[in-house]
Amino acid sequence: MNTDNYYPMEGGLNISSIMRQVYIWMVLGMLLSTVVAFLTVSTPLMDLAANPIVMLIAVIVEFGVVLGISAGFNRLSAGMATLLFFVYAALNGFTISIVLLAFDIETVFLAFASTAALFAAMSLIGYTTHVDLSKLGTYLMMAVIGLVIAMVVNIFVNSGMLDTIISMAGVLIFTALTAYDTQRIGRIGAQISMNGDEDMKFGIFGALQLYLDFINMFLFLLRLLGRRR
Repeated sequence: MNTDNYYPMEGGLNISSIMRQVYIWMVLGMLLSTVVAFLTVSTPLMDLAANPIVMLIAVIVEFGVVLGISAGFNRLSAGMATLLFFVYAALNGFTISIVLLAFDIETVFLAFASTAALFAAMSLIGYTTHVDLSKLGTYLMMAVIGLVIAMVVNIFVNSGMLDTIISMAGVLIFTALTAYDTQRIGRIGAQISMNGDEDMKFGIFGALQLYLDFINMFLFLLRLLGRRR
């Protein structure tokens, strides 16, 4: 949906209700991911997470679920959207569990706390600012594509300097995306008419967008801070 002509958010009851639901779903998804990650590293599930084929399948399914929720928004029921969101959150907890073993636990907690603070600040800015952030959308998507290309290139060149640059760029890009997506979600929610099921489904859609921003910011910040085991 094009948001280029939307006006700044006015903070009405509708927007407040929508954003509250978005944040609740997002927090529930994060809690599920955290529980699954810790269960994975503390049980025989870690043997599965250490299997490259199993991990690849899990990542492919994750991408499929994200695409399914995003592309099928108008066709999915609220219940199915909720189920897919929690499936994604659980799978993501499983796939990032390897991170808990690859980095010092102090570094993981520092990265998570820093991400939470940065995310909260940028989401608040996106929610309250009267500056139109919609024009940043195209540039941010181009930046994400460039980031992915740089990461693929670095798989082959294995440059420590490039890895640091990629990590810094990733933190900056997803920091900006957090503010952009928060404003976009609020504006779209204010512009469309929703019943109970549609309201719940839109909350899931918004939660997924912000969850992706948070988790990517966390992973890039972790790489930047990274004291590896």
